[in-house]
Amino acid sequence: MAAGGVGAQSAVCAAPAQRGSGTGRRPTATRSRLDSITIEGYKSLASCKVEFGDVTVLLGANGSGKSNLVSFFQMLGFVSTSSLQLYIGREGGPESLLRYGAGTTSQMRATIKFGGIDGTHDTTTTYHMRLMDAAPATMVFAEERAEYRHAGCPEPQSLLLGSGHAESRLQEKRDEGDKRCGVLLSLLSSCRGHHFCDTSSRANIRKSGYIEDNRHLRDDAGNLAAFLHGLERTDPERFRRIEETVRLAFPAFGGFVLGPRTTDPSKILLNWRGNGHEYPLGPHQISDGTLRFVALAALFLQPRPPNVIVLDEPELGLHPSALVVLAAMAKSAATKVQVILATQSSRLVDEFKPSQIAVLESDADSGTKCKRLDEEALSEWLEDYSLGELWEKNLFGGRP
Repeated sequence: MAAGGVGAQSAVCAAPAQRGSGTGRRPTATRSRLDSITIEGYKSLASCKVEFGDVTVLLGANGSGKSNLVSFFQMLGFVSTSSLQLYIGREGGPESLLRYGAGTTSQMRATIKFGGIDGTHDTTTTYHMRLMDAAPATMVFAEERAEYRHAGCPEPQSLLLGSGHAESRLQEKRDEGDKRCGVLLSLLSSCRGHHFCDTSSRANIRKSGYIEDNRHLRDDAGNLAAFLHGLERTDPERFRRIEETVRLAFPAFGGFVLGPRTTDPSKILLNWRGNGHEYPLGPHQISDGTLRFVALAALFLQPRPPNVIVLDEPELGLHPSALVVLAAMAKSAATKVQVILATQSSRLVDEFKPSQIAVLESDADSGTKCKRLDEEALSEWLEDYSLGELWEKNLFGGRP
């Protein structure tokens, strides 16, 4: 298989080489990590279970459920911040969220399992939710519960959070002093789905934003200028590393020109300059692909990334050489956090191992199935073809 990306990885990534792959755990894990998600009745997903490793690259034909799985991570973010009803409204209500509409599917189920080390004991934390259609045009919890297991207890501890409520009761229980619910809330909110697809003239990423909106990079990178400006002030070495990485994929890039707007010091724009030029350029003078790559570099190279980074089709608008840098950033980040990528790019697939690939295939009767690749079974093929070429030849599924 083509090894492309070795030079880019050494240039981009200062972190040590990746530990572990596939669904195996890192030997030195010190915190909980996402093990699996099981979903029933959500959008196109009749029934689907996916297990996750340090890096998980999701492949599948159009309509196989990749994007819907990524959108479920966004839903978890709304659940963890007691704003589920906002998400339901934004997505079009139960008719859009329930498979084939509320008339066919009255409820959806999900189980999110985290595993890890709590210092002395192997632990498992599992969150179960069942949402049902409710009038008018909303959904409520038909069931919400959590389950905790560690090596010192023969039986799991179960916490029933009730039914009939519109928002998760995890925050309520945490505020009442239940530390387990606080931990679970943190785990759910750390699974962040990002979509950098909208780079239109009206997208927030091209507009001026509040300069102090820099605590974390938003899911649509709408606060990218403020976030980078904050890094420039608090972590200049990390900021320079992002600039250098952008320059690897976009040689004409000279650097960012960030600061308060003269007409409104509370606002900031993503200004930049060309290589060898001092004249500042605005966000409207940068290509869609380059703008997305800047957001990707900020996401992967930030000092405190979310525990689980989830991206849908990060290859959009990127030159093949930029895909090599993108893969290097993802693999470097995966030494500290988990990375989940849903892609349609065979060139990007070439940068990963078979054990890191999860193939989704949809069946009208049995739902969406996820399978991991058998590297040994593919070994002879990989002597003559790259992994991406084998995918294009439909050797392991995930094609129309």
